[in-house]
Amino acid sequence: MSDVPTSLRHAETWVFDLDNTLYSGVHGLFEQIDARMRDYLARFLDVDKDQAYRVQKDYFKRFGTTLRGMMLNHGMDPVPYLDYVHDIDVSAIPPAPELDRALSGLEGRKIIFTNADMAHVDRVLARLGVSDHFDGVFDIVEADFVPKPEPEIYDRLVKRFAFDPVRAVMVEDIARNLEPARALGMATVWVRPVTECAICKEEPVGDHVEHQTDDLVAWLESL
Repeated sequence: MSDVPTSLRHAETWVFDLDNTLYSGVHGLFEQIDARMRDYLARFLDVDKDQAYRVQKDYFKRFGTTLRGMMLNHGMDPVPYLDYVHDIDVSAIPPAPELDRALSGLEGRKIIFTNADMAHVDRVLARLGVSDHFDGVFDIVEADFVPKPEPEIYDRLVKRFAFDPVRAVMVEDIARNLEPARALGMATVWVRPVTECAICKEEPVGDHVEHQTDDLVAWLESL
């Protein structure tokens, strides 16, 4: 594991997570989503918000997303849930001209790989001002609502975009989500989060995290 990037400039494919990866968690965008998840679960399960929060975090840890746990254990329809939790104010994050320039300096295709849905991706990328850089999106709907870090979804991602994982880089803020990518041969970059999320702040285990940074733009510019 290294803080200093090796020669990755000529990677053929760059796979980026979206939330708290392309923008900093300091802006609180995901906190809006988190609160709306709690509200939705409280109403759906007819419990108070404290109990809803416990369910939310338990399912996130055990199933990869709260949504997956709710679908498997409660038969919840994912579409109205996703519509509700992503009905947020994306103006909380500022436009990102520095990120725009850093992405311009990368060779190869760029793909978004996210546990969110396409509508959310489109709004966030537009707000950041980086939509034009991305050649495709693999969202939770295309994944049939099976989230990262389930290995089967990484296989589907590779097949969907027909790239060689050995010539690819994955960038992600949740370290456990990098393990299947590394197993396929991708180079991996952990964007250390600023949130208090226990899963997000977990210590990387083993060598599935090759590089890490708390400043994605600076890291990309250093390549």
